[in-house]
Amino acid sequence: MVANSKRVECFADDTDLEASPRQPTPDMTAMDVHKVAVLQDRTGLRSFRHGLGEVFFPDDPLHRFKNKPFVRKVVLALRYFFPIFDWGAHYNLKLLKSDAVAGITIASLAIPQGISYAKLAGLPPIIGLYSSFVPPLIYSVLGSSRDLACGPLSIASLVMGSMLRDVVSPEDTKEYLEVAFTATFFAGVFQAGLGILRLGFIIDFLSKPTLTGFMGGAAVLVSLQQLKGLLGIVHFTTKMAIIPVLKSVFDNRNEWSWQAVVMGLSFLVLLLTARHISTIRPKLFWVSAAAPLTSVIISTIISFVFRSHEKGISTIGFLPEGVNPSSVSMLHLKGPHSSLALKTGIVSGLLALTEGIAVGRTFASMKNYQIDGNKEMVAVGSMNLFGSCASCYVTSGGFARTAINFNAGCKTAATNIIMASVVLFTMLLLMPLFHYTPNVILSAIIISAVIGLVDVRGAILLWKVDKFDFLACMSAFLGVLLLSVPIGLMISVGISVLKILFHATRPNIAVMGNVPGTNSYRNLAHYKEAARMPSFLILGIESPVYFTNSVYLQERILRWIREEEERITNSNESPLKCIILDMAGKWR
Repeated sequence: MVANSKRVECFADDTDLEASPRQPTPDMTAMDVHKVAVLQDRTGLRSFRHGLGEVFFPDDPLHRFKNKPFVRKVVLALRYFFPIFDWGAHYNLKLLKSDAVAGITIASLAIPQGISYAKLAGLPPIIGLYSSFVPPLIYSVLGSSRDLACGPLSIASLVMGSMLRDVVSPEDTKEYLEVAFTATFFAGVFQAGLGILRLGFIIDFLSKPTLTGFMGGAAVLVSLQQLKGLLGIVHFTTKMAIIPVLKSVFDNRNEWSWQAVVMGLSFLVLLLTARHISTIRPKLFWVSAAAPLTSVIISTIISFVFRSHEKGISTIGFLPEGVNPSSVSMLHLKGPHSSLALKTGIVSGLLALTEGIAVGRTFASMKNYQIDGNKEMVAVGSMNLFGSCASCYVTSGGFARTAINFNAGCKTAATNIIMASVVLFTMLLLMPLFHYTPNVILSAIIISAVIGLVDVRGAILLWKVDKFDFLACMSAFLGVLLLSVPIGLMISVGISVLKILFHATRPNIAVMGNVPGTNSYRNLAHYKEAARMPSFLILGIESPVYFTNSVYLQERILRWIREEEERITNSNESPLKCIILDMAGKWR
């Protein structure tokens, strides 16, 4: 682009402004010429293969097999597809001691959480224990994370429960279980399919701000739903929105039980106190880990001794003993509720996958190792595929269990095996002990678990850093609270996609100036010491140029030129002679 019939000074791609040995000056009289190598001639097929490889196989997974003998290739393949053969080859007693402590610790949390989250999903409590047994075993064989502790999740349980209750009543146990197991099967197919086709980038559409709002809204909604248990209400709405929930609470004031209120609030304070202690003193992580199981034991003893179930406090009741029964016959891929199961499976599976991979990556970075996102998708998908055939519902890696597993000193994925073994022991021998466990304690455990999902500090930070991200966060938050969980999720995804389109079609353009004493050029809005170059307008385009933004860029650059000429006229500076476009796409 040219201003006042002057030329545009060109710099080749490999000569960045900040790396240029000289600064542009008005007295330049010759155009700098740089030879550009001609691109290698490729056939259409080779170009297509190269493009696919860059998109779907950026890590070149077959590199390890090059120039290796057949037997070595087989061993490497086993280690690649089944990570247990990788870490298992070096396993020893020292690692077992660390993993045993961590596995038993997270089992003490997984047992009450499994029962509570099953209740949240509208499923029988025993399904929560089943889901804490088979899926962790599958993950220990296929998963690439050393720290991820698997089992039911609060958000996935909430979404599944809210979507299924809209069509199927939990009172119709058989039909409800059939739809739940079928939804879990579809979730597994969806998750494993993303990994096999290497389409993991799809989950990146759920941006951090929208997830913050969505999970915060879901946490508030879950907590309000637990008022049924905390207040001892018998008749309660099945709708998942704040207005119907609050209306149900106050319309049924005659059902409130002061015994349930006292017991529920007492144990909720105990759980929150334990959580706070572990937060301010990480070495006391075991306090938070042991608090749920301790609360279950104490409340069960109180309920049994004082016959609380006869005084307005409902209990879990009978739980069947034994290992997971087969649920293959309960999978109905075709039927009146198959579309509901498909939608529920995809939505809950997407959330479970997002949380599992995010948690796995977070703790892997703390130990300075990497996890393969696509392999994680296959592992989580396999967990749910096998789980749907073994009376389990949607599972993945949860933040609370993984944090405790990490702090307890886990070394390998064997902690999932040890946790599953403890759960198996519980299912075989300890089921009768849960008969008198009050439902109110499960509500308290759920509230204490999900309350940490309300990230107030994160929302405040978004307001300070990016108002658009804050708007996305609050839109998702209010969408969940006022409308429904699925609609809130759709709002989250929609806003994320909208933001991507906005940045692609309306890229930022910054006026750049020279930092005194250097050859570096930076955004004048960010670097106050940077100075404009006389007679030059240097514009940094902070995005690649596409057909979607080319017209906008042309119009916006012309506007910059007009505004710059007006500024020069008002300040009586040297006239504008050249426009330099820095198209490196860097944020400055």
